[in-house]
Amino acid sequence: MHIGASLPVGDIGTGPAILRDYAQAAEALGYDYLVGPDHVLGKNPAADTAGRRMGTTATAYHDPFVLFSYLAGVTSKIGFAAGVLILSQRQAALVAKQAACLDIISEGRFRLGVGVGWNEIEFQGLGVDFHQRGKISEEQVRFMQALWANPHVTFKGAFHELDDGGINPRPPSGKVPVWFGGHVEATFRRAAKYGDGMMPNAWPPGDDALAAFEKLRRLTREAGRDPSEVGIEVWVSAGKGGPDDWRKEIAFWKAAGVTHATIHTTFNSAIHSRIAGTTYAAHLDAITRYRAAVADLL
Repeated sequence: MHIGASLPVGDIGTGPAILRDYAQAAEALGYDYLVGPDHVLGKNPAADTAGRRMGTTATAYHDPFVLFSYLAGVTSKIGFAAGVLILSQRQAALVAKQAACLDIISEGRFRLGVGVGWNEIEFQGLGVDFHQRGKISEEQVRFMQALWANPHVTFKGAFHELDDGGINPRPPSGKVPVWFGGHVEATFRRAAKYGDGMMPNAWPPGDDALAAFEKLRRLTREAGRDPSEVGIEVWVSAGKGGPDDWRKEIAFWKAAGVTHATIHTTFNSAIHSRIAGTTYAAHLDAITRYRAAVADLL
């Protein structure tokens, strides 16, 4: 099992020195990869949203391609994963180009996590139909995979068209790993047909999670693919429980066939809790203690 850590940019700061130090520290601790989130726009936090869920500008988010290009130059082994890039907000060919360049610069250390997004104001500001985002992003993945695999592509879909064109450079392997984030039915189908992995984070350890993983494997077989080709990433919380709880959870996920576990220090949900502190030292201490507690189980 690969183990990763979230990058708490919104807590520790956005400057180059602190991000370099955190990435290098995580690499020295033995983490396999770092996860960086993505949001382009946010609502004014002082605005009245009438009770609707709305992401705001209160938290800073670096663009994943810019962030990981920088970190690739100041590290040597640790990988990087967008967790997740809101794909339909961007032009597919441009993302294919950026991902290919980052794949080369990082020497194959980048995974492109993609998702459909939920913060409607971002789609408003970027001029994208919020209600078409799922269909758009599914076609985008197919278009990008064609651009990575072939020097020249002829493609005609509902949202994208290209007549014998291509990108240069392309990833040396002919692909950039694409991982689908989310847990709705359509995400399972897309991951099974087109993905190198899936990032579901809706279930704690238990029967529901096992059923979800089995559904992904079944859909992958139905798509004519080997389920072993599709990884599974879960998120675990360094802000909830202690070493015994962490060991029990990691052991469950490993036995369930999970390939990647990301230790989050800022994510809040029904099954995840952020750590108490917001300083660099608090976050580094949390991932240090978590890694030490589960090291022999990986």
